[in-house]
Amino acid sequence: MPSMPDNLPDDPVLLKQMLLDTYETRARDQEVKEAYETHIVDLKEQIKLLRDRIFGRKSEQTIEPNTPQLALFNEPESEPMPVVDDAEEEVVAPTKRRGKRKPLSADLPRIEVIHELPEHELTCACGCRKHVISEETSEQLDIVPMQIRVIKHIRKVYGCRGCETAPVTADKPAQLIEKSMASPSVLAMLLTTKYVDGLPLHRFETVLSRHGVEIPRQTLARWIIQCGEHLQPLLNLMRDRLLESPVIHCDETRVQVLKEPDRDPTSQSWMWVQASGPPDRKVVLFDYTSSRAQDVPLRLLESYRGYVMTDDYAGYNALALQPGVERLACMAPARRKFVDAQKVQPKGKTGRADIALTMINKLYGIERELKDVCDEQRFINRQEKSLPILAQLKSWLDKTQSQVTPRSALGKAVNYLASNWSRLERYVEAGFLPFDNNPAERAIKPFVIGRKAWLFSDTPKGATASAQIYSLVETAKVTGQEPYTWLRHVLERLPHAQSVADYEALLPWNCSPEMPR
Repeated sequence: MPSMPDNLPDDPVLLKQMLLDTYETRARDQEVKEAYETHIVDLKEQIKLLRDRIFGRKSEQTIEPNTPQLALFNEPESEPMPVVDDAEEEVVAPTKRRGKRKPLSADLPRIEVIHELPEHELTCACGCRKHVISEETSEQLDIVPMQIRVIKHIRKVYGCRGCETAPVTADKPAQLIEKSMASPSVLAMLLTTKYVDGLPLHRFETVLSRHGVEIPRQTLARWIIQCGEHLQPLLNLMRDRLLESPVIHCDETRVQVLKEPDRDPTSQSWMWVQASGPPDRKVVLFDYTSSRAQDVPLRLLESYRGYVMTDDYAGYNALALQPGVERLACMAPARRKFVDAQKVQPKGKTGRADIALTMINKLYGIERELKDVCDEQRFINRQEKSLPILAQLKSWLDKTQSQVTPRSALGKAVNYLASNWSRLERYVEAGFLPFDNNPAERAIKPFVIGRKAWLFSDTPKGATASAQIYSLVETAKVTGQEPYTWLRHVLERLPHAQSVADYEALLPWNCSPEMPR
């Protein structure tokens, strides 16, 4: 800090200017010092949160404090083991009760294997022959490895010996991809393997090779793109159902596409998801775009009227300004930010983050209690129970916002809650409005998990096909369909569909395909 010079000028004007310069320098130094201190606190919080993300638990569920760390990873060997103390006395840990085993599905085919006594044991010691008085039955799961076979189509050609009429060839059933060796079952397995099980094409190529079938991944990729194009009519009908919903959940995540025109291979593109629909007609739709601009949700939800549930991404602002569109915000990100703020608090101390989390958790508890009630009853209970807690949380927020450092973890959580408050509290307006954006986050999770395996799409056509197939399989899953069975059913019948009614009949909630045996 600068000190006063020994020789002060006699001129009062110069002296005043010197004193002002000195005080301004000291003030600037103090501001720089405070800025550095704030920055250091911010960096320490970021380091602590980063360590927690890398080395900490991945969920907020509590683990018993005395649980050995290795037991968390050593699942197959987690049976209780005897412990020997210093006095060599064996102390056996209490045996954990095993849960009741679920019976195998009645839909699975069954092969009966009958076990009888050998002939020499059928004669009793008294000389009489033993007879069957009852049976004991047990079931064991059996898996037959993937069976690959060839369907050979033989088309008879007919001619007439009495005249020179041209020969006539018997028709072959219409195929989804004409002149392709892929049957509907192969295509259904290909789509399920990549988009449900997350297996990259090069691994599926290896699986086929082990069974003696050599199909390059370029061919597999081409089949996927062709399937997406043929399945587009179903996606159009699904979007019609989506736009009829009173609430649509929206989210987006990154996807890398290597060969986008006029773009660097390392640039990021986006996969958008919309989820909605009543319990018996739920819809999940994915859309690929190279941009995250606000015109994308405007295009995807063009002419929609209703509520949209999103995070706080500004790209949805233009959508919310459309006539008849009301925007809701998700409580989950707000809660997660306070959880982060709680993690950087001094150990053993209760802070402001705990106060906010207590109130937010009460709101979550009310929603859990109302999960299975009707919309009317949910609205009444929200007015009676949730509104007072929201008022209490808002009062605490107004008081706290001016008392926290904006760049700290707590400051970020408080400011996020404040900037989104008008959209966060709107769910109490009606019983059908959602509390958070979990349907969209659940819908997008399989894509995120699959992306970790296949990493990127090669071309925009491939990314578009991925969006199409993810839409179909995720919609099938939320409507209770087994994806492979439903896809095979659709791919077998799609070549014969001629009218809107034919396509409607193939939607997941309109058909009940049976697992092929």
